[in-house]
Amino acid sequence: MSRLPEGVVGDAYTSRFAWETLEALVEVGNRMAGQEGEREGAEVIADAFAEAGLRTVEVDEFEIPGWWRGSSELTLDDPHARTYERSHEVVALPGTPAGEAAGEVVDVGYGTPAEFEAADLDGKIAMASSETPDDHGRWIHRMEKYVAAAEAGAVGFVFRNHVEGCLPPTGEVGYHNRPGPIPAVGVSAEVGERLARYCADDEASATLSVECRNEATTSRNVEAAVGPEGDDVPEVLLTAHVDAHDIAEGANDNGAGSALVAEVGRLLAQVEGDLDARVRFVTFGSEEIGLWGAYHWAESHDLDSVKAVVNVDGAGNSRNLGVGANRFDALGEVFEEVTDDLDAPLARHDTISPHGDQWAFVQEGVPAVMAYTESEGSGRGWGHTHADTLDKLDVRDLRATAVLLAESVLAVADADREIPQKSREAIRDSIDEGYVEELKRGGRWPYEEGARNAE
Repeated sequence: MSRLPEGVVGDAYTSRFAWETLEALVEVGNRMAGQEGEREGAEVIADAFAEAGLRTVEVDEFEIPGWWRGSSELTLDDPHARTYERSHEVVALPGTPAGEAAGEVVDVGYGTPAEFEAADLDGKIAMASSETPDDHGRWIHRMEKYVAAAEAGAVGFVFRNHVEGCLPPTGEVGYHNRPGPIPAVGVSAEVGERLARYCADDEASATLSVECRNEATTSRNVEAAVGPEGDDVPEVLLTAHVDAHDIAEGANDNGAGSALVAEVGRLLAQVEGDLDARVRFVTFGSEEIGLWGAYHWAESHDLDSVKAVVNVDGAGNSRNLGVGANRFDALGEVFEEVTDDLDAPLARHDTISPHGDQWAFVQEGVPAVMAYTESEGSGRGWGHTHADTLDKLDVRDLRATAVLLAESVLAVADADREIPQKSREAIRDSIDEGYVEELKRGGRWPYEEGARNAE
């Protein structure tokens, strides 16, 4: 049973609006947080919101700690002299300080806590894979591996991709403690395999050099709304982030998410009179470097009026919907019902995760999920590499995903649907121990003072 009228569903399955919005975003090029391309990306979304018929389109600027890429180099001194400096071999990780580090390279495998505990890293360069072992129980973020290396005395950090194709991975390591303590780079799977082989056979030594800038700049959120007006009207937020890493188009992460937010807005604008809650559409800036846009929105609004948040991230690589429900069962059940009604598959997990813009709301007890699409493999796949490009995506997947999201938001907005908030204490006490450690290491643990909306 569809909640959308047949005509709107038919429109969704024939429209090119989302795809054309995505094309406009990837044509911007570099949408790195706080840089000119992110501003241009925000303008693309503001124009799409207006074209979709949404109300009160606004752009809100705020300050962030910016980062600009320079050159990076990894020189292997022993056992075989070799220098890696090309973009398909090595890239700096945002949030890294500029500088140089030299020493023995130690391969810590996946970079699990046990592997770090067993390694002698004092004065050495730590190398960890971007992969997480299937039996670990939770995904290990690169920042957690980076900070673990620094705390173990490492002078440099190498993050090696597990996805083949000469694709060094990028990704933030400083978060809210920018810049990080030691120079850090990502290397391709091929370079990483060579280094791992040398580490296994002999003592490998290298010099790591990074040029970059860490300085303040501005980012921006874009928002608009449909549905009933008034101060006492509950709000449902549909969100995504418009920024992307500077080495790629950011097509799937997260141009597709931003385009889907605009498309769902276009569909719901056609049934605005049926909405029991106001639906606010927001694309955040600066997600990739520490969720700054989401934190800014959460800290500058009354969260008591927010019924739920549906954050769309990485939802373009298939039409198989997934949802991270963060232990908000009533919200997770909405997606179960919608996909059951439409005979669509759903992957659901309930672990509270601090990865993604929904975390800024989850930490405060506001029901929030991350919606994504499922693909094979571990980790980000093409994400955070040069290969996150438009050719990997398909307009048919965007259309199908837009319908599922629009149906779900309609169901969440239903006045008869109760989705209770939780206390901050209940969220705090439900977070996996590993994520607690990661949040504290990254300067994002929000519970020391106990005040709502504290960082």
